[in-house]
Amino acid sequence: MRARQEQVPGASRPPRRPVALGLLPHLRRARDHMDRNYASGLDLTAIAAVAGVSRFHLVRAFEATYGETPMRYLSRRRIERAQDLLRHANLTVTEICTAVGFTSLGSFSSRFTALVGMPPTAYRDRWAAQHGAAHVPGCWLFMRGVLDLQGTASSNHGEAGTGDGAVASSA
Repeated sequence: MRARQEQVPGASRPPRRPVALGLLPHLRRARDHMDRNYASGLDLTAIAAVAGVSRFHLVRAFEATYGETPMRYLSRRRIERAQDLLRHANLTVTEICTAVGFTSLGSFSSRFTALVGMPPTAYRDRWAAQHGAAHVPGCWLFMRGVLDLQGTASSNHGEAGTGDGAVASSA
């Protein structure tokens, strides 16, 4: 007997079938890979290879499980990282755009505005007005290898420059 899913009012698509339990570890592996490597040039083919499924199956199963497609998830995670950098690092919007994996400042700004409700510069200005200016100089982030705009950091885990790009908070 199949589990019945309810139709969400106002939803344009019919309800999706539940994802097989055996597929969930593959989807988590893909999501974790996107979380760790958000700043690199990930595409759907590479993410599907990490998950060990076809691109089309990944999109359907990922959306059914997490409520958004893999590329929307990746874009949202990049914007979340950009928000962190806008709040805490003294970097230009262009530097942040590149640091979080966007290749176009226009697409970064429009996606940021769509998700956050204001452009990146307005977000930074609002944060600074409420909490003070950024605390971490951008030059320090580059010298310490926290950010690598040129893609020259080593890809070995555990070395400087291979972190997730977010500013480490001092607690």
